Amino acid sequence: MEPAFVIAGHLRRDYLLPPAGRPLVDVPGGNLLYAAAGLGVWDKNLGLLARVGEDYPNEWLLSFEKQGWDRRGIHILAGALDLRYFQARIDPQTFQRTNPVTHFARMNLPFPKSLLGYQPPVNADDRKSIHPASPRTLDIPPDYLNAHAAHVCPLDYLTAGRLLSTFRQANITFLTLDPFSAYMTSTAFDDVRTLLHGLTAFLPCEEELRALFWGRTDDLWQMAEELGSFGCEFIVIKRGAHGQMLYDATTKKRWEIPAYASRLEDLTGAGDSFCGGFLAGYQKTLDPLRAALYGNISASLTIEGSGAFHALQALPGLAQARLDALSGLIRQV
Repeated sequence: MEPAFVIAGHLRRDYLLPPAGRPLVDVPGGNLLYAAAGLGVWDKNLGLLARVGEDYPNEWLLSFEKQGWDRRGIHILAGALDLRYFQARIDPQTFQRTNPVTHFARMNLPFPKSLLGYQPPVNADDRKSIHPASPRTLDIPPDYLNAHAAHVCPLDYLTAGRLLSTFRQANITFLTLDPFSAYMTSTAFDDVRTLLHGLTAFLPCEEELRALFWGRTDDLWQMAEELGSFGCEFIVIKRGAHGQMLYDATTKKRWEIPAYASRLEDLTGAGDSFCGGFLAGYQKTLDPLRAALYGNISASLTIEGSGAFHALQALPGLAQARLDALSGLIRQV
């Protein structure tokens, strides 16, 4: 079956030390999986687009299929590709990505040999290079271009632009982008502007948006309005515990959506999960406000545990019950 949704992003091999609970050592992760899980809460008919090395565990690829996801868009490169990612949560909202030896020792855990030589990734503003793990347009299976909707996770600037262009030319109906923080800077403003034309929704977090508009304005609604004028239908500002702000560029309507009051254990992947849920909700309802609620609930399920698949382990009916409860708390401004 052709996937109804396509998500492009990065896969990782995660080493996560949560503030409580079991450490996750060398488990599948990456923004692609968190976004897929957020979407998978509502619809499992999705295709994955990414690159990995031949050292990536085949059993992980098979586990994606068991979720009902199409993995034909995961291109396996010859040779190894270092996809390791370390993160230690000091508390649910504070994390560190450096000095893994120190953090394993702090928790009295043996240091995994597979993490020897690890260097944390550098998020430099380089709009002229492509990350080796970023999917290429040639990696896209032809039938993926028949999908109804596509989401591009935080990827390097060149990759994001090329994928968006390809999806637009294929006339994919709904197209959303979560920007990479490295190019959300005031010096890259004009380059970011070119990405927005033809988007259904642009989904930055508040910190990224403020960095982009540094020296221009401190008003988040003014930022959203200006971005909407670049040819994007909806601007969604992700604000963590403060929920989301939604701006409709056509009607000029504004909404503030509170975060669902769930138990907070680990914020890892919450923003990616929101984006997946938003896309599922918009494809289902054609209502940006309802879509934001779908994303909000996906994120609420993700933060209640650790690992990319946690949201998919929720009790049947829980997501819908939370959606119904949150619907009455929306405020139009």
